[in-house]
Amino acid sequence: MKKFLLISFLTVSAASLSAQSSKYWQQNADYKMEVTMDVKNYQYKGTQELVYSNNSSDTLKKVYYHLFNNAFQPGSEMDARLHSIKDPDGRMVTKTKVDGQDVKVSRIEGLKPDEIGYLKIANFKQDGATAVTKVAGTILEVTLAKPILPNTKSTFTLDFNGQVPVQIRRSGRNNSEGVALSMSQWYPKLAEFDFEGWHADPYIAREFHGVWGNFDVTINIDSAYTIGGSGYLQNQNEIGHGYEDAGVTVKAPKKNKMLSWHFVAPMVHDFTWAADKEYIHDVVKGPNGVDLHFLYKNYPKTVENWKQLQPMMVEVMDFYNKNVGDYPYKQYSFIQGGDGGMEYAMCTLMLGNGTLQGIYGTAVHELGHSWFQHVLASNESKHPWMDEGFTTYIQDLAVNELSSKKVQNPFEGNYRAYYSLVNSGKEQAQSTHGDRYDENRPYSISSYVKGSLFLSQLRYVIGDDKLAETIKRYYHDFKFKHPTPNDIKRSAERVSGANLDWYLMDWTQTTNTIDYAIKAVIENGDQTTVSLERIGRMPMPIDLLVEYTDGSKESFYVPLRMTNFEKENPNPAITRTVLSDWTWAASTYDFTIAKAKGTIKKITIDPSGLMADVKQDNNVYKK
Repeated sequence: MKKFLLISFLTVSAASLSAQSSKYWQQNADYKMEVTMDVKNYQYKGTQELVYSNNSSDTLKKVYYHLFNNAFQPGSEMDARLHSIKDPDGRMVTKTKVDGQDVKVSRIEGLKPDEIGYLKIANFKQDGATAVTKVAGTILEVTLAKPILPNTKSTFTLDFNGQVPVQIRRSGRNNSEGVALSMSQWYPKLAEFDFEGWHADPYIAREFHGVWGNFDVTINIDSAYTIGGSGYLQNQNEIGHGYEDAGVTVKAPKKNKMLSWHFVAPMVHDFTWAADKEYIHDVVKGPNGVDLHFLYKNYPKTVENWKQLQPMMVEVMDFYNKNVGDYPYKQYSFIQGGDGGMEYAMCTLMLGNGTLQGIYGTAVHELGHSWFQHVLASNESKHPWMDEGFTTYIQDLAVNELSSKKVQNPFEGNYRAYYSLVNSGKEQAQSTHGDRYDENRPYSISSYVKGSLFLSQLRYVIGDDKLAETIKRYYHDFKFKHPTPNDIKRSAERVSGANLDWYLMDWTQTTNTIDYAIKAVIENGDQTTVSLERIGRMPMPIDLLVEYTDGSKESFYVPLRMTNFEKENPNPAITRTVLSDWTWAASTYDFTIAKAKGTIKKITIDPSGLMADVKQDNNVYKK
């Protein structure tokens, strides 16, 4: 028995060491597609050739594709979700009266056969041999003709035909702003296989996860339409449509004839485009010679706003380059797509009407996703807080820095929204899959707001300079990869030297909250003893500011023992005393101020406001 246990222990230990020392790998998918769009019936036909590189140590017997268009059909999972969730997306439902009561009805439920979306696959072959396919909702399961061995390639070919749905969410036709075609998630897209296995998630209106690769796409469409999207246009001399400004000699396309748009998008994990007859197309030079394309409808107020938007976005890209890292491509397109805003490779589809401030806010956020999702390609479905939250963080930084009226804490509204979620009792841990939230509002606050606070609060833990360096280190180490939550934590640890496993775990994997209080202030002769209390489960280091009746100030810093780290003084102009560290197991902590209580005017826990303490009223002592 002892011998068996020893052998078992050695086997498990060896396996664990092997898993920990395995090198990083990721799959690669190179697409070549040609599609022909019928603008009269909104149907299209295409061919796809995909060279798939299996860089894993697994032998693959099956592969999976996403058929996103199939979500826009009555009875789909997306339709079912609109029926079951308490607060459905207002853009995806309509109101009607039932027995005198307002009832929200799924817009998908009412789509007619010529209004639904679909994507149908035929003639699937692997290296010329027929493979067996099976469709289940928005997922295509392919049983391969032969297994793909580790570190080998295989070529898949298929024919597809689709119908563009009436726009319900993100993709679709003839939306509320009059855009003819918003073509996102329009092609058979290979699902991601990584160290966790296959990510063949059904499309229920949340986020995405894709395979890195190169796209070569030709779109045949009526010559009256202008296209904007991912990639670099290869045949400008045949196109026109705003490319004349680049100094290209353009052949005038014949009216009512098909025009072929040929795009190449290197090292991306998606390809999106939009088309309309009335697009105005402007090109502005951005930082590092990047061409910023703006495509928008020819409405007077829209034109005015989008013209003003252009120099503003040059400034924003420059800010992101300096604070995260250089944008790695040579073009980016802001495209009026008519439905909120959504990030795609080298472009965004976004609302184009409304106020300049509203358009600017959307554009700043979606451009930020070019760093946090389309270069740092985290799994949006499993960890939406990584891309939405980090993008919200740098968006708020940029808007504040570029504003004529700067505020001390540009994240203050995010903290209020987070406290509101906690008080609602509806918070779910950020480790919840994006599709598994009970309601949309908790999902949004958890992903956008609490995800942003992960970084702004990390400023409080390790300091402003260390966080700024962490973000740049994270970008440098994980660009063109699929970073996980542990990777941003490790980047912060490498930069700061702090141990931050507790921070990642408590903040993202639980709903533990932070609540510290000034329990008592007791005078003891010429000294004052301050007693602090940790009420919430989540620990934090503590900054305190003491203000005296004579107008002077001093600060005290209580390190958190499990961090094994001492933060630099965030305000060198104020003398700081570093106290002994505070353990998690101890719920109270006492320290002494070498002045009488009567001279103390005010004591404040975290004067920066960057620690997300859910009860602020017990953070301050006043004389």
